Amino acid sequence: MDRAKVVASVAGDLHQSELAIDAAITRATTLVQSMIGARTALGVSPVAGAAAQAKAMEAIAALSVAREAMVASHAELQKDHRRLGWGVYAAGPLNKPDEEPGVTSSEIRRVA
Repeated sequence: MDRAKVVASVAGDLHQSELAIDAAITRATTLVQSMIGARTALGVSPVAGAAAQAKAMEAIAALSVAREAMVASHAELQKDHRRLGWGVYAAGPLNKPDEEPGVTSSEIRRVA
């Protein structure tokens, strides 16, 4: 397998991992909303289910830490890629804060 394919594979897995964490955060926050809505709809005291809701919010906080770690991993991979002299590659969503202006493809491709 050539270098570009290996890099593209890792970049794809990284992007999918970032999306999975974001999806888990979204799903967990929906759960908390559902818990609050159900309690309200059933006319149950806020005390009921408070411990379960707190645990769900604790899970959201842990997912946030995981997201920060994944973003840091992404940054380290970018540094390693450049240190190895492999140039700059663009992949994934187009609106990356550190991306070069004018990059218009979501495919892995050499841009510098």
